[in-house]
Amino acid sequence: MSFCLDQRTSRERRFRQTAQNGRYILTSGPGDRLRMSRNKTKRTPKRVLRLPDLDFAKSAVLNTLRSPESKRSYRFAIDDFVAWYCSEPRLSFNKTVVLRYRLELESRRLSSSTINLRLAAVRRLAYEAADTGLLSPELAAGIRRVKGAKRIGVRSGNWLSAEQAKLLVQAPNVGTMRGKRDRAIISILVGCGLRRSELAELKLADLQRRDERWVILDLYGKGGHIRTVPVPDWVKAAVDCWTAAANVTEGLLFRCVNRTGDVWGNGITEKVIWCVVKEFASKASLGTLAPHDLRRTCARLCHVAGGELEQIQFLLGHVSVQTTERYLGCKQKLRVAVNDHIGIEPD
Repeated sequence: MSFCLDQRTSRERRFRQTAQNGRYILTSGPGDRLRMSRNKTKRTPKRVLRLPDLDFAKSAVLNTLRSPESKRSYRFAIDDFVAWYCSEPRLSFNKTVVLRYRLELESRRLSSSTINLRLAAVRRLAYEAADTGLLSPELAAGIRRVKGAKRIGVRSGNWLSAEQAKLLVQAPNVGTMRGKRDRAIISILVGCGLRRSELAELKLADLQRRDERWVILDLYGKGGHIRTVPVPDWVKAAVDCWTAAANVTEGLLFRCVNRTGDVWGNGITEKVIWCVVKEFASKASLGTLAPHDLRRTCARLCHVAGGELEQIQFLLGHVSVQTTERYLGCKQKLRVAVNDHIGIEPD
Protein backbone atom coordinates (compact mmCIF):
# COMPACT_ATOMS: atom_id res chain seq x y z
CA MET A 1 0.00 0.00 0.00
CA SER A 2 2.78 2.41 0.88
CA PHE A 3 4.60 1.47 -2.32
CA CYS A 4 1.57 2.51 -4.39
CA LEU A 5 1.32 5.85 -2.58
CA ASP A 6 5.03 6.54 -3.06
CA GLN A 7 4.75 5.67 -6.72
CA ARG A 8 1.73 7.96 -7.11
CA THR A 9 3.52 10.80 -5.29
CA SER A 10 6.59 10.49 -7.47
CA ARG A 11 4.40 10.45 -10.56
CA GLU A 12 2.63 13.62 -9.46
CA ARG A 13 6.01 15.24 -8.79
CA ARG A 14 7.21 14.44 -12.29
CA PHE A 15 3.97 15.74 -13.80
CA ARG A 16 4.24 19.00 -11.86
CA GLN A 17 7.82 19.45 -12.98
CA THR A 18 6.81 18.83 -16.60
CA ALA A 19 3.88 21.26 -16.26
CA GLN A 20 6.22 23.96 -15.00
CA ASN A 21 8.22 23.63 -18.21
CA GLY A 22 5.07 24.57 -20.14
CA ARG A 23 4.49 21.24 -21.88
CA TYR A 24 1.65 19.68 -19.82
CA ILE A 25 -0.87 20.62 -17.20
CA LEU A 26 -2.49 18.51 -14.47
CA THR A 27 -6.23 17.90 -14.43
CA SER A 28 -8.25 15.77 -12.07
CA GLY A 29 -10.90 13.44 -13.43
CA PRO A 30 -13.22 10.68 -12.29
CA GLY A 31 -11.68 8.36 -9.77
CA ASP A 32 -9.06 10.98 -8.84
CA ARG A 33 -6.97 9.98 -11.82
CA LEU A 34 -4.34 12.26 -13.31
CA ARG A 35 -4.11 12.81 -17.02
CA MET A 36 -2.01 14.95 -19.27
CA SER A 37 -3.25 17.58 -21.77
CA ARG A 38 -1.49 19.89 -24.14
CA ASN A 39 -1.12 23.53 -23.05
CA LYS A 40 -2.45 25.43 -26.07
CA THR A 41 -0.77 28.75 -26.57
CA LYS A 42 -3.11 31.61 -27.52
CA ARG A 43 -2.35 33.74 -30.53
CA THR A 44 -1.59 37.25 -29.31
CA PRO A 45 -2.72 40.17 -31.49
CA LYS A 46 -0.09 42.13 -33.34
CA ARG A 47 1.08 45.58 -32.36
CA VAL A 48 2.82 46.39 -35.63
CA LEU A 49 0.55 46.08 -38.68
CA ARG A 50 2.25 45.51 -42.00
CA LEU A 51 0.91 46.41 -45.42
CA PRO A 52 -0.94 43.09 -45.99
CA ASP A 53 -2.65 43.46 -42.60
CA LEU A 54 -3.71 47.02 -43.41
CA ASP A 55 -5.02 45.97 -46.83
CA PHE A 56 -7.06 43.19 -45.23
CA ALA A 57 -8.54 45.60 -42.65
CA LYS A 58 -9.22 48.16 -45.40
CA SER A 59 -11.22 45.59 -47.40
CA ALA A 60 -13.21 44.75 -44.28
CA VAL A 61 -14.02 48.44 -43.75
CA LEU A 62 -15.15 49.01 -47.33
CA ASN A 63 -17.35 45.91 -47.27
CA THR A 64 -19.34 47.33 -44.35
CA LEU A 65 -20.23 50.52 -46.24
CA ARG A 66 -23.27 50.72 -48.50
CA SER A 67 -23.01 54.15 -50.08
CA PRO A 68 -20.64 54.49 -53.07
CA GLU A 69 -19.75 58.01 -51.90
CA SER A 70 -18.80 56.73 -48.46
CA LYS A 71 -16.70 53.95 -49.98
CA ARG A 72 -14.88 56.46 -52.16
CA SER A 73 -14.20 58.83 -49.25
CA TYR A 74 -13.07 56.09 -46.87
CA ARG A 75 -10.89 54.46 -49.51
CA PHE A 76 -9.09 57.74 -50.16
CA ALA A 77 -8.73 58.45 -46.42
CA ILE A 78 -7.38 54.98 -45.60
CA ASP A 79 -4.95 55.07 -48.52
CA ASP A 80 -3.65 58.42 -47.30
CA PHE A 81 -3.14 57.07 -43.79
CA VAL A 82 -1.46 53.87 -45.01
CA ALA A 83 0.93 55.88 -47.20
CA TRP A 84 1.86 58.03 -44.22
CA TYR A 85 2.06 55.06 -41.82
CA CYS A 86 4.36 53.06 -44.10
CA SER A 87 6.58 56.00 -45.03
CA GLU A 88 8.79 55.34 -42.01
CA PRO A 89 9.02 52.45 -39.51
CA ARG A 90 6.47 52.72 -36.71
CA LEU A 91 6.61 51.06 -33.33
CA SER A 92 2.95 50.06 -33.32
CA PHE A 93 -0.50 51.06 -34.49
CA ASN A 94 -1.69 52.81 -31.35
CA LYS A 95 -3.07 56.08 -30.01
CA THR A 96 0.26 57.91 -30.19
CA VAL A 97 0.67 57.16 -33.89
CA VAL A 98 -2.87 58.37 -34.66
CA LEU A 99 -2.22 61.56 -32.70
CA ARG A 100 0.89 62.15 -34.79
CA TYR A 101 -1.19 61.58 -37.92
CA ARG A 102 -3.69 64.19 -36.75
CA LEU A 103 -0.84 66.67 -36.31
CA GLU A 104 0.28 65.81 -39.83
CA LEU A 105 -3.20 66.58 -41.18
CA GLU A 106 -3.31 69.86 -39.30
CA SER A 107 0.08 70.84 -40.72
CA ARG A 108 -1.42 70.48 -44.21
CA ARG A 109 -3.95 73.18 -43.22
CA LEU A 110 -6.92 70.95 -44.01
CA SER A 111 -10.38 71.89 -42.81
CA SER A 112 -11.73 70.45 -39.58
CA SER A 113 -14.40 68.43 -41.40
CA THR A 114 -11.74 66.84 -43.63
CA ILE A 115 -9.54 65.99 -40.65
CA ASN A 116 -12.48 64.45 -38.76
CA LEU A 117 -13.39 62.36 -41.80
CA ARG A 118 -9.82 61.04 -42.08
CA LEU A 119 -9.74 60.20 -38.36
CA ALA A 120 -13.11 58.45 -38.59
CA ALA A 121 -11.69 56.22 -41.32
CA VAL A 122 -8.65 55.42 -39.16
CA ARG A 123 -10.89 54.53 -36.19
CA ARG A 124 -12.95 52.26 -38.42
CA LEU A 125 -9.74 50.65 -39.62
CA ALA A 126 -8.71 49.96 -36.02
CA TYR A 127 -12.14 48.46 -35.22
CA GLU A 128 -11.96 46.02 -38.10
CA ALA A 129 -8.36 45.09 -37.29
CA ALA A 130 -9.39 44.35 -33.69
CA ASP A 131 -12.42 42.30 -34.80
CA THR A 132 -10.27 40.11 -37.05
CA GLY A 133 -7.65 39.56 -34.34
CA LEU A 134 -4.92 41.64 -35.95
CA LEU A 135 -4.98 44.32 -33.24
CA SER A 136 -5.60 44.10 -29.51
CA PRO A 137 -8.88 45.57 -28.21
CA GLU A 138 -6.93 47.80 -25.82
CA LEU A 139 -5.08 49.50 -28.68
CA ALA A 140 -8.31 49.89 -30.65
CA ALA A 141 -9.97 51.49 -27.62
CA GLY A 142 -7.06 53.90 -27.30
CA ILE A 143 -7.37 54.91 -30.94
CA ARG A 144 -11.06 55.49 -30.40
CA ARG A 145 -10.27 58.09 -27.74
CA VAL A 146 -8.35 60.28 -30.20
CA LYS A 147 -10.34 63.50 -30.45
CA GLY A 148 -11.02 65.17 -33.75
CA ALA A 149 -10.35 68.73 -34.78
CA LYS A 150 -12.59 71.39 -33.28
CA ARG A 151 -14.84 73.27 -35.65
CA ILE A 152 -14.88 76.96 -34.69
CA GLY A 153 -17.51 79.02 -36.45
CA VAL A 154 -19.65 78.17 -39.47
CA ARG A 155 -18.45 78.40 -43.05
CA SER A 156 -20.63 80.57 -45.26
CA GLY A 157 -22.39 78.89 -48.15
CA ASN A 158 -23.31 80.24 -51.56
CA TRP A 159 -26.92 81.12 -52.31
CA LEU A 160 -28.63 82.69 -55.30
CA SER A 161 -31.43 85.20 -55.13
CA ALA A 162 -34.70 84.54 -56.90
CA GLU A 163 -33.67 86.79 -59.80
CA GLN A 164 -30.30 85.06 -60.15
CA ALA A 165 -31.88 81.60 -60.00
CA LYS A 166 -34.39 82.57 -62.69
CA LEU A 167 -31.57 83.93 -64.84
CA LEU A 168 -29.67 80.65 -64.46
CA VAL A 169 -32.68 78.53 -65.43
CA GLN A 170 -33.27 80.60 -68.57
CA ALA A 171 -29.60 80.56 -69.62
CA PRO A 172 -29.68 77.32 -71.73
CA ASN A 173 -30.94 77.67 -75.29
CA VAL A 174 -34.00 75.46 -75.62
CA GLY A 175 -33.71 75.64 -79.40
CA THR A 176 -31.10 72.87 -79.25
CA MET A 177 -31.29 69.34 -77.91
CA ARG A 178 -28.54 69.95 -75.40
CA GLY A 179 -30.20 73.17 -74.25
CA LYS A 180 -33.45 71.31 -73.50
CA ARG A 181 -31.56 68.77 -71.43
CA ASP A 182 -29.50 71.35 -69.56
CA ARG A 183 -32.55 73.46 -68.70
CA ALA A 184 -34.28 70.37 -67.30
CA ILE A 185 -31.17 69.55 -65.23
CA ILE A 186 -30.90 73.04 -63.76
CA SER A 187 -34.66 73.22 -63.15
CA ILE A 188 -34.63 70.03 -61.06
CA LEU A 189 -31.58 71.18 -59.10
CA VAL A 190 -33.10 74.57 -58.27
CA GLY A 191 -36.75 73.57 -57.97
CA CYS A 192 -36.43 70.21 -56.20
CA GLY A 193 -33.10 70.50 -54.34
CA LEU A 194 -31.69 67.16 -55.50
CA ARG A 195 -28.08 66.13 -55.08
CA ARG A 196 -26.13 65.59 -58.28
CA SER A 197 -25.78 61.87 -57.49
CA GLU A 198 -29.55 61.59 -57.07
CA LEU A 199 -30.12 63.46 -60.32
CA ALA A 200 -27.75 61.19 -62.24
CA GLU A 201 -29.64 58.10 -61.04
CA LEU A 202 -33.12 59.58 -61.57
CA LYS A 203 -35.40 57.44 -63.71
CA LEU A 204 -38.42 58.43 -65.75
CA ALA A 205 -40.57 55.96 -63.81
CA ASP A 206 -39.76 57.85 -60.58
CA LEU A 207 -41.97 60.74 -61.72
CA GLN A 208 -45.50 59.80 -60.68
CA ARG A 209 -48.77 61.44 -59.67
CA ARG A 210 -49.57 61.61 -55.97
CA ASP A 211 -52.19 63.81 -54.28
CA GLU A 212 -53.08 65.42 -57.62
CA ARG A 213 -49.54 66.57 -58.34
CA TRP A 214 -46.26 65.31 -59.76
CA VAL A 215 -43.66 63.96 -57.34
CA ILE A 216 -40.40 62.03 -57.42
CA LEU A 217 -41.61 58.95 -55.59
CA ASP A 218 -39.45 57.03 -53.10
CA LEU A 219 -36.16 58.70 -53.97
CA TYR A 220 -33.26 56.65 -52.59
CA GLY A 221 -30.90 59.30 -51.26
CA LYS A 222 -27.75 59.64 -49.21
CA GLY A 223 -27.28 57.17 -46.37
CA GLY A 224 -30.12 54.96 -47.65
CA HIS A 225 -32.80 57.51 -46.71
CA ILE A 226 -35.99 57.35 -48.77
CA ARG A 227 -38.08 60.46 -49.37
CA THR A 228 -40.72 61.79 -51.76
CA VAL A 229 -39.91 65.09 -53.50
CA PRO A 230 -42.68 67.36 -54.86
CA VAL A 231 -42.09 68.57 -58.42
CA PRO A 232 -43.32 72.09 -59.35
CA ASP A 233 -45.27 72.47 -62.59
CA TRP A 234 -42.57 74.58 -64.27
CA VAL A 235 -39.98 71.89 -63.50
CA LYS A 236 -42.24 69.19 -64.95
CA ALA A 237 -42.75 71.30 -68.08
CA ALA A 238 -38.95 71.54 -68.59
CA VAL A 239 -38.62 67.77 -68.13
CA ASP A 240 -41.46 67.05 -70.60
CA CYS A 241 -39.81 69.31 -73.17
CA TRP A 242 -36.62 67.26 -72.89
CA THR A 243 -38.21 63.80 -72.87
CA ALA A 244 -40.44 64.58 -75.85
CA ALA A 245 -37.54 65.88 -77.95
CA ALA A 246 -35.14 63.08 -76.94
CA ASN A 247 -37.80 60.34 -77.15
CA VAL A 248 -37.01 59.10 -73.65
CA THR A 249 -39.70 56.60 -72.68
CA GLU A 250 -37.98 54.47 -70.03
CA GLY A 251 -34.79 54.07 -68.06
CA LEU A 252 -32.69 56.94 -66.78
CA LEU A 253 -34.13 60.38 -67.37
CA PHE A 254 -31.04 62.16 -68.74
CA ARG A 255 -28.78 60.98 -71.56
CA CYS A 256 -25.67 62.20 -73.33
CA VAL A 257 -25.98 64.58 -76.28
CA ASN A 258 -23.19 64.96 -78.85
CA ARG A 259 -22.25 68.07 -80.79
CA THR A 260 -24.64 67.31 -83.63
CA GLY A 261 -27.58 67.05 -81.22
CA ASP A 262 -27.94 63.27 -81.27
CA VAL A 263 -28.93 61.51 -78.04
CA TRP A 264 -26.86 58.48 -77.11
CA GLY A 265 -25.97 56.34 -74.11
CA ASN A 266 -28.04 55.20 -71.15
CA GLY A 267 -27.30 58.00 -68.68
CA ILE A 268 -24.94 60.75 -67.58
CA THR A 269 -22.33 61.02 -64.85
CA GLU A 270 -22.11 63.46 -61.97
CA LYS A 271 -19.27 65.24 -63.76
CA VAL A 272 -21.60 66.14 -66.63
CA ILE A 273 -24.00 67.79 -64.18
CA TRP A 274 -21.11 69.70 -62.61
CA CYS A 275 -19.97 70.94 -66.03
CA VAL A 276 -23.50 72.03 -66.96
CA VAL A 277 -23.87 74.15 -63.83
CA LYS A 278 -20.39 75.61 -64.23
CA GLU A 279 -20.96 76.50 -67.89
CA PHE A 280 -24.23 78.36 -67.48
CA ALA A 281 -23.18 80.02 -64.23
CA SER A 282 -20.33 81.53 -66.19
CA LYS A 283 -22.63 82.60 -69.03
CA ALA A 284 -25.04 84.21 -66.55
CA SER A 285 -22.12 86.00 -64.80
CA LEU A 286 -22.87 84.31 -61.47
CA GLY A 287 -19.28 83.45 -60.66
CA THR A 288 -18.16 80.09 -59.34
CA LEU A 289 -21.19 77.90 -58.69
CA ALA A 290 -21.51 74.24 -57.72
CA PRO A 291 -24.54 71.93 -58.02
CA HIS A 292 -24.80 71.81 -54.22
CA ASP A 293 -25.16 75.60 -54.16
CA LEU A 294 -28.40 75.15 -56.10
CA ARG A 295 -29.60 72.77 -53.39
CA ARG A 296 -28.91 75.49 -50.80
CA THR A 297 -30.66 78.00 -53.04
CA CYS A 298 -33.77 75.81 -53.18
CA ALA A 299 -33.86 75.64 -49.37
CA ARG A 300 -33.34 79.41 -48.99
CA LEU A 301 -36.03 80.32 -51.54
CA CYS A 302 -38.50 77.93 -49.90
CA HIS A 303 -37.84 79.56 -46.53
CA VAL A 304 -38.18 83.09 -47.94
CA ALA A 305 -41.49 82.11 -49.56
CA GLY A 306 -42.85 81.12 -46.15
CA GLY A 307 -42.17 77.40 -46.19
CA GLU A 308 -42.12 75.56 -42.87
CA LEU A 309 -38.77 74.36 -41.60
CA GLU A 310 -40.08 70.82 -41.13
CA GLN A 311 -41.34 70.65 -44.72
CA ILE A 312 -38.01 71.93 -46.05
CA GLN A 313 -36.31 69.20 -44.01
CA PHE A 314 -38.54 66.59 -45.68
CA LEU A 315 -37.81 68.10 -49.10
CA LEU A 316 -34.04 67.90 -48.68
CA GLY A 317 -34.05 64.57 -46.83
CA HIS A 318 -32.12 65.71 -43.75
CA VAL A 319 -32.17 63.63 -40.59
CA SER A 320 -31.31 66.59 -38.35
CA VAL A 321 -33.09 69.93 -38.48
CA GLN A 322 -29.79 71.63 -37.59
CA THR A 323 -28.46 70.58 -40.98
CA THR A 324 -31.45 72.21 -42.65
CA GLU A 325 -30.84 75.41 -40.71
CA ARG A 326 -27.27 75.51 -41.99
CA TYR A 327 -28.57 75.15 -45.53
CA LEU A 328 -30.92 78.08 -45.02
CA GLY A 329 -28.25 80.35 -43.62
CA CYS A 330 -30.93 82.23 -41.72
CA LYS A 331 -28.92 82.92 -38.57
CA GLN A 332 -26.62 85.57 -40.00
CA LYS A 333 -28.31 88.08 -42.30
CA LEU A 334 -25.84 89.49 -44.79
CA ARG A 335 -28.24 91.40 -47.05
CA VAL A 336 -29.39 93.63 -44.18
CA ALA A 337 -26.37 93.53 -41.87
CA VAL A 338 -26.41 94.84 -38.32
CA ASN A 339 -23.42 97.12 -38.92
CA ASP A 340 -24.87 98.96 -41.94
CA HIS A 341 -26.50 101.70 -39.85
CA ILE A 342 -24.73 102.27 -36.54
CA GLY A 343 -24.84 106.09 -36.48
CA ILE A 344 -21.32 106.99 -37.57
CA GLU A 345 -21.85 106.89 -41.34
CA PRO A 346 -20.59 109.98 -43.23
CA ASP A 347 -23.27 112.36 -44.51
